[in-house]
Amino acid sequence: MRSQRSLSFPRMITCLAALCVAGISTDPSLAQVGKPEGLYYKSWAVVVGVENYLVAPKVPGALDSSHAMATALRGLGFDEVIELQDKDASSRRLLQILNDYLPRKVGRQDRVVFFFAGHAGVTQDSQSKDLGYVVPWDAQLNNPAKAITLDQLKEFSRRSASKHILMLFDANLRGWDVTAPQPLSLEGRLSPEDDTEKRSVQVLTAAEKEEAVGRIPGQSPFVTALVAGLKGAADLNKNGWVMASELAAQVKQDVERETKGAQHPQFIQLEGDGDVILIEGRKEMFSLGKEPSTEADRMKEARVQYEQAFALLQQQKSAEEALERLNRAITYDPSFGDAYVLKSYLRLEVLPNLEESLAAAQAAVQHAPQNPDSHYSLALALEKKGQHQEAERALLQTLAVNPAYTDVYFSLGTLYADHLNEPQKSIDAFRRYLELGGQSERATRAVQGDRAPGEKPTP
Repeated sequence: MRSQRSLSFPRMITCLAALCVAGISTDPSLAQVGKPEGLYYKSWAVVVGVENYLVAPKVPGALDSSHAMATALRGLGFDEVIELQDKDASSRRLLQILNDYLPRKVGRQDRVVFFFAGHAGVTQDSQSKDLGYVVPWDAQLNNPAKAITLDQLKEFSRRSASKHILMLFDANLRGWDVTAPQPLSLEGRLSPEDDTEKRSVQVLTAAEKEEAVGRIPGQSPFVTALVAGLKGAADLNKNGWVMASELAAQVKQDVERETKGAQHPQFIQLEGDGDVILIEGRKEMFSLGKEPSTEADRMKEARVQYEQAFALLQQQKSAEEALERLNRAITYDPSFGDAYVLKSYLRLEVLPNLEESLAAAQAAVQHAPQNPDSHYSLALALEKKGQHQEAERALLQTLAVNPAYTDVYFSLGTLYADHLNEPQKSIDAFRRYLELGGQSERATRAVQGDRAPGEKPTP
């Protein structure tokens, strides 16, 4: 049998009692769901669609695509969505927004999404490297004089105070000079705050270098995939959150399938090692990450979830979140005895549900019979259920596993005195409790009251 850390019942009861004293809400309606407080102060979007150029060729579908993106972002609760279509998307207007308006308005706790549908081009920089650019309404296709270059977009991202920026281009925009993205590692975190604060500037383009972007009336395949992802299709690990990296994976798959391999969207981590959050789920689910696939990974993740639940209780944080993590740990490893023990305590003392507490304790005894707390949790649930004889047997079994378990003798003493009408057994149990270092006044009074006149206390 796998080695398991035995929970100390006094530690756990102290922890659970502290939760009750601290007044942590156990009302499911008050659990933290939806947008975590303080995740973003404000969400900004600039949505650009240029279909009818002043001098460049027409881009069929650009307006429909930009309207669809603006609608999708408003549906996600973006506070300000600036739409620039055709002549409103002039070079001067775009530069004013990127260089002046957004840097003045956007705060450190904000997120920004920039979307562009239209022409893109490429020129050479001073070192003969590719330098991509997007073409505003009044610019020429092969003349970067009025274009918005990648250097200008990078400068915007550097000047922006926002912690999260996502740039989406329904175009083949190339020439990004970047380092390889770093993976987002969340394992072992007790809360998601640190990870949601990490700086992130990410880019998703519709095609790979040298590929042509298909232009059709209506929404482009790239935007169709984006909109579907923003409605939830990009939640690849089914944890209720949609990250930019997940959106990129889903869009790449959808576009490659829809275009029969003619377009391969590209995802770039331009700055930082965070991940832009597009759909915000339950706070406690953020750190779950990719679902474990192997048996070893499932057992490892079960331990992570259990440890985090235990820490939440120790730190007097959300009991609802602790319960959810315990349930997930049990799902990953149905033989995880410690998780059943902790769930039984939690359902007995903090989030009362006697039937669930009893069922968890019974499962703990089944899967971890050498853990004395398995039997102790069963005894407590049985006593509260009024099954006092069965509770006595469970307490005695606890002592068979650990004969020096101090608090079990106290529980036996109260059980014999209050429910089983066994006064001598009660005194004997209380005496053993005191011999092991217990300090309850009730036990002391019971033992002293039974002592003969002049008899010295037991050393």
